[in-house]
Formats: sequence, structure tokens, C-alpha cells
Amino acid sequence: MSNQLTRFLPILSWLKDYKSDTFASDGLAAVIVTLMLVPQALAYALLAGLPPEVGLYASMIPLVAYALYGTSATLAVGPVAVASLMTASALGGIAESGTPEYVGAAIVLATLSGLMLFVMGVLRLGFMANFLSHPVISGFITASGILIASSQLGHLLGIQSGGHNLPEMVQGIWQQLPGSNPVTLMIGGGTLLFLYSCRKFLKRSLIRTGLPERLADLTTKAAPVTAVIATTAASWYFDLGAAGVRLVGQVPGGLPDIRLPSMNPDLWATLVPAAFLISLVGFVESVSVAQTLAAKRRQRIEPDSELIALGLANVAAGFSGGSPVSGGFSRSVVNFEAGAQTPIAGILTALGIAVATLTLTGILAFLPKATLAATIIIAVSTLIDLPAIRRTLAYSPADGVAMLTTIILTLLQGVETGITAGVALSIGLFLYRTSRPHSAVIGRIPGTEHFRNVLRHEVEVDDRTIFLRVDANLYFANARYLEDRVLALVSDNPDMKNLVLACQAVNEIDASALESFEAINSRLADAGICLHLAEVKGPVMDRLKTTHFCDELTGQVFLSTYDAWKAFAIKPASLSQPA
Repeated sequence: MSNQLTRFLPILSWLKDYKSDTFASDGLAAVIVTLMLVPQALAYALLAGLPPEVGLYASMIPLVAYALYGTSATLAVGPVAVASLMTASALGGIAESGTPEYVGAAIVLATLSGLMLFVMGVLRLGFMANFLSHPVISGFITASGILIASSQLGHLLGIQSGGHNLPEMVQGIWQQLPGSNPVTLMIGGGTLLFLYSCRKFLKRSLIRTGLPERLADLTTKAAPVTAVIATTAASWYFDLGAAGVRLVGQVPGGLPDIRLPSMNPDLWATLVPAAFLISLVGFVESVSVAQTLAAKRRQRIEPDSELIALGLANVAAGFSGGSPVSGGFSRSVVNFEAGAQTPIAGILTALGIAVATLTLTGILAFLPKATLAATIIIAVSTLIDLPAIRRTLAYSPADGVAMLTTIILTLLQGVETGITAGVALSIGLFLYRTSRPHSAVIGRIPGTEHFRNVLRHEVEVDDRTIFLRVDANLYFANARYLEDRVLALVSDNPDMKNLVLACQAVNEIDASALESFEAINSRLADAGICLHLAEVKGPVMDRLKTTHFCDELTGQVFLSTYDAWKAFAIKPASLSQPA
């Protein structure tokens, strides 16, 4: 019972050993992440088309929920760029950006996404994330980074631009370009140049002055905070709002109200597809970050527990007026490098955001939106990896085409179309590859008990007994392919008397594959050929023994391929000529 409780509430496994020095490490990390998260929360709310306070609300109670149920010590949960872009895309056709209806839909989206993740975790469906191949996810994130950066150009120029795909965004910016505000461009361009310079040169320069590398890295990552402070102060002092510079404006003070989201069934039904995609992408992104950081400390995470934790975090976001959340890469890395030891760092970060919400909202009213836009552009620049297209195409043309297709569709049709196509392409590639499993006719390496592909090695073979190695699980999609492969061998080898299927790579034979085995056995028998199996794994053999196949098998089941070789006393044997 205690083990089940610990699995559901991972905090119980480490809280009993929590010490004061651990609290000091978590506290320091929380301070640093809070400084980073405040401008990010505002920026990502802007990206999602939401009022700035929604980003702050999404950075409080969700962090506490994840800390209670998450298995990663350093994953920093909150608003992230890709989820914010997907939120804007999902809600664009439902209500006007920034309106109460729009905010209400975002709250429903967060709640619905959270419920989906929670149910998937309870049903232990974490494996579903495996259906998104890395090239497709990489392509989607690259395209999303381009879309996010493009969507912020209007804020840098001080113009009103919109659109859900790249052509619409470019057209909107081009049409509004004559109305650009030079002061806004100066602030946005200056902030962009400052943040880029800090990312490119500041860490190296600080290390040269003798600053420890870790401190230099954290100082560099705090550059957005410096930009926010400097431009907010300049906006207040010079009254830049009067010069046409668009500011964040009045941010409501106080903590979020806890309330139920809208129960409109039509709204929930409309948002189901978007919520599922946001859940899937957010989970993949979060688990990838969590596993990477956990490996550095020789820790491990539980994907199904992460589903539950992220689900409850999103439900908490929905009930507290926030938007969809997931694990952020940059924040999590900062949290890790700042020395966070447990999820308590997340709870302390939530307290820090709460303090900022209570005390800094008056100051944040003077923050230029161009500063937040520059912050977003620099943050998402690390997501864009165009050289990966060439590398993937060179290694695997099929994966490269899937990646390129995902990028093009995301840019031209929008994020929902892009990721939907990506999921379909990932599953399609999987089915295509497994429907044509690799198999090889093998022969014995002279003087050994080892067998290799006759096309790659000089091995002993005999036309009377053919050894076929099958290198994949056998199921409905590839069962017929195996039949065709065997019939082709029969046609090409008129002297064949025995066919040995070497099954060392076969971990599964489903009902369709079993029928194919029976058909192969029957057709070979009609041709005067015996079918034999070798190196069948125990669990597979156990299932075969429950059927009539073993009784009807015309040949034998051998423990090893070499045993089959010896049984037929193949000698003298000819040598194959590798291609």
C-alpha cells in the first residue's frame, strides 16, 4: 500500500530525508528561476494572445501541483513558447484575442489538456509519445520557432499584425509596415541586439575576467531580466507610452481566484483536438527535458507519473485562471544549474511569482511589449535547427522527407495541421518500415557456429537447406510479406528440401502472423519442403504451443541455428560469393 501511495505521490519518497542544506540549494535556484520566469510568463501570455496576468497565474499553483506529483527534481513547469503558439492557434477562431471569452476558452483548454494527460497517466499510456518520431518533433519545433519569431515582428515594429501561418504573418507585416513606430523599433531592436550579444559573448567575457563558469552562465541567462528592468525604467522616465510605444498596461494585482472553468459543452467539444495535440507535444517536450537532466545526476523519471503530474498541473492552471503549461527547456536547465535538488524549488518559485504578482504589477504596466517580443525571439532562436534537415535527409531520406513535410505544412497551414500531419507521418513511417521487415538468407562462417548474411560474407551454404533469418516482430502488417519472401525463395531454389526460419530477432508473433506460418507450412509441404524453426524465444514458443501449429509443423524446432545445421549434415558445402 505504501509503495502504491509513493508511486502516486512521489514527494513522500524524498520529503522524509529533506534537510536544511537542501532547502538552501532549492531556495537559491527558486530565486534565479523566478527572476527568469516573470518576464517569460508575461511574454508567453502575449504570444498566446492573453492578458499578461494569465501568464503569471499559470506560473503559481501549477508549479505546486507538479512538485507534489512529479518525478523530476529539476523540471521547471510553466508557460512555454510552443504551447503558447498552439493556444493562440486553437483559440483564434473562437473569440477575439484578449477578450473575456478568449481567456475563458484558454482556461477550458488548459483544463481539458490536463484531464487528458491525467487519464493517460492513470491508464499508463505514456508509450503513446513514442509514436512521434524525433525528426517529426524536431521539424515541428523548428517550424514553430520560425512562426513564433515571425509573430513577434509586429510588436518590434509597433504595428498590429496577425495570422496563423507564415504567409498571413508576412502579408500582415508588409501591409502595416508604413505605420511602424521608430521609438518602438529602437527599443525592440536594441533589446534584441543586447540579448543576442549577451547570449553570444557575455559568458565568455565574464569567464575571462575570472568569474566562475557557473556564475557566468547564470548571469548570462539573467540578461532578459536586465532588459526588462532597463526598458521599463526608460519607459516610465521618458513617458514612452505618450510617444506611441505599446506597453503591457495595467496588470491586475492580487492572487488568482480559484473557480471552475466554463462548462459550455460546445466549447469543450470544439477544443478537444487542440487539447490533445497540446497535451501530446507538451508531454514529449517535458519528458525529453526531464530525462536529459535526470541522466546527468543518475536519476530516473517515471513517464506515466509525469503524465499524471503534468495533467494535474494543467488542471490547476485551468482552475486558477491560467493557460496550458508544460516543462520549459531553458528554465529547467537554469533550475538544474542553479543547484535545485528537489521539486520544492518549484514550490518556492511559485511563492516568488506570487510575491511578484502582489508587488510588481504597478511597475510592470510600463514594460514595453517590444521588450517581451525581443525576449521571445531570442528564446525561440534555439528551437530553430534548419541544418538538421540536411543531416536527416542524408542519414534517412524517409525521415528527412517527413521532417521537411512537417515544417512546410506547419509554416504554410498552421501548427495544428503541421503536428497532425507529423503524427500521421510518424505512424505511417512505422507501419511502412515494419511492413517490410529485413530478412536475410544466412550461411555458416567456416569453422564456427556463427551464421551471417550470404550477400555480405563468404559463408558455407547448401542449396538443399536454406536458412532464412527474420529480423523483426511478425504481426498483421508484415505477415503477408513473409509469405511472399518464402515463396520467392522456393522459386529461386529448385533443389530446396528444407527451410529453416531463424527467429532469434522475433519477439512477437500475432494471430495474423500465425496464420501466415500455417499457410507457409502448408504450401511448403505441397512442394515437398519441410519447414523448421530455430532459436525461437521462450515466450513466443509458449504461445505457439497453445495452438495446433506445432503439431502440424512438417519439420522440427531447433534450439540453435547451428543445431539445425548439424541435423542436416550439410557437407561438403559450397561457399557463397558476397556481393
